Amino acid sequence: MRLIIGLGNPGSEYERTRHNLGFMLIDKLASDAQITVGRRECSALVGRAEIEGNSVKLVKPQTYMNLTGQTVSCLRSKHPAEAAGSQLIVITDDLALPLGKIRIRERGSAGGHNGLKSIIAAIGTNEFVRLRIGIQPDHLVSDAKKFVLDAFSRTERTIVKDVLDTSADAIRAILRDGILKAMAKFN
Repeated sequence: MRLIIGLGNPGSEYERTRHNLGFMLIDKLASDAQITVGRRECSALVGRAEIEGNSVKLVKPQTYMNLTGQTVSCLRSKHPAEAAGSQLIVITDDLALPLGKIRIRERGSAGGHNGLKSIIAAIGTNEFVRLRIGIQPDHLVSDAKKFVLDAFSRTERTIVKDVLDTSADAIRAILRDGILKAMAKFN
């Protein structure tokens, strides 16, 4: 079984914010698979699905972003078969990537993202697949924290819908074809 972790913050006030793109993609994957992500496990909402012939656990941590590593560590310790980095896919927003673009990586740094920093610190490695979804603004932002916690503008919502469709296709490609082929197709 593979763990697919969407990063976000719990609570209705964060539901449609830029920082919650990971949750939004988990919701899309769950809807496409006709399952519910609602069972509580390791301070997260979890749902099991079959995607591209792979058994996956879709996860929405219910800690705040900077504590996400606790959830990932707990899930990996409860399910040792899911402990390998290749079995973990993390979905996150990326302030350094233009809105509407995605980037798939096999490993890497946190890139300033508190959720990724927390995961790397908790599991002791940066060797896990990540799908980054761009949220970079087309103008200079003086307060990055405020920006990522703001809701998408009306104009951005169309781009977000399209990038979530593309991102879901990218996750399916990772599961079906492997990380290298998915990177070649989507990066």
